[in-house]
Amino acid sequence: MSGPTDFPPAARDAILTWYGSRARALSFRRTTDPYAILVSEAMAQQTQAARAGEAWTRFMGRFPTVDALAAASPADVLRAWQGLGYNRRAINLWLTARRIADEFGGRVPSDIAVLQSLPGIGPYTARAIAALAFGVPVGAVDTNVRRVLGRVVAGDTGVLAPSELQQLADGAVPIDRPGAWTHAVMDVGATLCHPRRPACGTCPARPWCRYASARAAEVGQGRVVPTRPTGAAARSVHEPPAPFRTTSRWLRGRILDRLRDAPHGEWVVLDASIGEHDPFAVERAMRALANDGLLELAGDEPPDRRARLPIA
Repeated sequence: MSGPTDFPPAARDAILTWYGSRARALSFRRTTDPYAILVSEAMAQQTQAARAGEAWTRFMGRFPTVDALAAASPADVLRAWQGLGYNRRAINLWLTARRIADEFGGRVPSDIAVLQSLPGIGPYTARAIAALAFGVPVGAVDTNVRRVLGRVVAGDTGVLAPSELQQLADGAVPIDRPGAWTHAVMDVGATLCHPRRPACGTCPARPWCRYASARAAEVGQGRVVPTRPTGAAARSVHEPPAPFRTTSRWLRGRILDRLRDAPHGEWVVLDASIGEHDPFAVERAMRALANDGLLELAGDEPPDRRARLPIA
């Protein structure tokens, strides 16, 4: 294999051509406003792109600028975030807006290191913002991108060390189209290069992909191409997951939904079971949410089980 930074230029061109006619129509892709892109990237973490796009449109209508978001209360932001889940992202976005308003005059910084110093912004999000909003030729690596680049160059994911993968991602970016490339390689990973049963036959990178070549060779030799995990991985797949309603994540979401439904600043009593969770589990979840800055408790003692969304 050639060096880890060698992504075939022809494969890159093919992916960009494919993207030109097959790009997903996502609302947040129509903007180059750094703040709007920051919001979209915060929403797209752990959320399907289409659902994030719908929420992004509503959220931008409510908080159209950094200053508008920074001036809002956490309760306002959490209400606007409803339906997206992983609510800590909303608080981090609000904290980031306040930092940008206070320290950068309301302008989203373009420097990757500075972006990563902001709440909730990791290496992928910082590079995505830099590429999409500011045209910086850097590769944003998430699970989808890791899979596409790793399969094309190394034959599979997990072969390259993280530092090699980042080198590969940075080297693949066209200097004049970093934003388009960021979206394009993401779309290939999300719609074609699936973890299992990838659609290699319709992938624009197939002629240069080591993974696709190896898969085709196995078919030609009459070997069965694994499409399902085996061994311990298979056992974990076939073991039924715990019902979602029994998880703490479900309970935390229901608690926040009840607080969202209350008038601004009003305390809500949560002293009964919620779903399959008894009052003691509800209390534990309330305290965990309070520790994460997602709600305020009226008192420290268990008998006082009142809470509200944070107002400051």
